[in-house]
Amino acid sequence: MPCKRFIISGRVQGVWFRASTRQEAMRLGLTGHAINLSDGRVEVLACGDAVALDRLADWLWQGPELAAVSDVRSEDVRDRVLSGFETG
Repeated sequence: MPCKRFIISGRVQGVWFRASTRQEAMRLGLTGHAINLSDGRVEVLACGDAVALDRLADWLWQGPELAAVSDVRSEDVRDRVLSGFETG
């Protein structure tokens, strides 16, 4: 199952970014996690269908209403088998 790691910069903490990402990822049938990083960015690891990963990547550029995304970087990661979508 293909997986991608995204690092999202901007005003992305304290604006429901992780919870909104979880909802979008689950709607798209993806598994993984969204966690806050100590430097103010958010990391998203998502696994699933390649088209769904592309749709999530597009969504991450906007995020929830209160977010102000300035950058989204992504990289392919080794395939993983995950269940659910966690926020931490």
